[in-house]
Amino acid sequence: MVTIKDIAKLANVSHTTVSRALNNSPLIKEPTRRKILEIASQLNYTPNYNAKSLVMQKSHTIGLFLTSISNGTSASFLADTIKGVNSVISQEYNLFIRGIDDYQDYSSINSQRFDGIILMSQSVRDHSFIYHVLQKEIPLVVLNREIEEDDIINILSNDTEGSRKAVQYLIDCGHTDIAVIEGISTFKSTQMRKEGYLTALIDNSIPIQPEYSVSGNYDMESGYQGMEKLLSLKKPPTAVFCSNDDMAIGAMNAVFASGLNVPNDISIIGFDDIGFAQYTTPKLTTVKRPVEKISVLGAEKILSLVTGGEQKAAKVFANTELIIRDSVKKKG
Repeated sequence: MVTIKDIAKLANVSHTTVSRALNNSPLIKEPTRRKILEIASQLNYTPNYNAKSLVMQKSHTIGLFLTSISNGTSASFLADTIKGVNSVISQEYNLFIRGIDDYQDYSSINSQRFDGIILMSQSVRDHSFIYHVLQKEIPLVVLNREIEEDDIINILSNDTEGSRKAVQYLIDCGHTDIAVIEGISTFKSTQMRKEGYLTALIDNSIPIQPEYSVSGNYDMESGYQGMEKLLSLKKPPTAVFCSNDDMAIGAMNAVFASGLNVPNDISIIGFDDIGFAQYTTPKLTTVKRPVEKISVLGAEKILSLVTGGEQKAAKVFANTELIIRDSVKKKG
């Protein structure tokens, strides 16, 4: 294995000079730096990040935490999150992925283990985790959920407006008996999407019917069960807004299992625009939520914080988009 000492010998300089050159120190003259980098490249030199971490007191680890991985986080949401972050995090860093609910306490989360943390926050229960990270002075970026703290970089999508547009589209198509299958009650996304649903009904003077709101768990099974409850009503809805695509797909299957048809008998809209949404039968109308884009932005921000780049705390909103496909039918 090639070491700094090998490069130093060939370059006829000290190993300290080589180390400084490889770390872009301003103390090294440009011709010397270029010579050292060229020799390092020819020898296929690979930095020993473990040794480097000891010297610089850095772990070279970025933590990606979610409220929970096993409860309420769909496979597509998790995949888009990891894909977005991983596309930005350089090979110099290890990416550590975990659910907050895996921890009994946060004593193992400290600045010796993490150079920075990205939190894909889904619930207000994450506050204790956020405060712990701040107390340990670990650079932090919070994604997905709006937080009150104005000294933290916060990147999220406007779920309320996205769901309002979805329900407004159903209303524009002539539907007034519109139900909602909600996600996990403690998740902020559930509350925001329910708020958008209610706002659209109120704006159009459509009576709110409590029996048209059923709870779900952000998975296909709860979408199926939620639709079964709605179909059993004396007056079933003609359209259903599902708080994510997984539940929408489950709801579609429940409609077909009952002998009915989507969209001829019941129209369905989802939320997220997962990759599978365009391959359902019929193709699912949904709200595109830029999870991957949010994750990319979050990773860029945390790297800037970790490397000492100046970053002003700010809230960044990524727009949602209504994707119209085939699962909604105009009435009349």
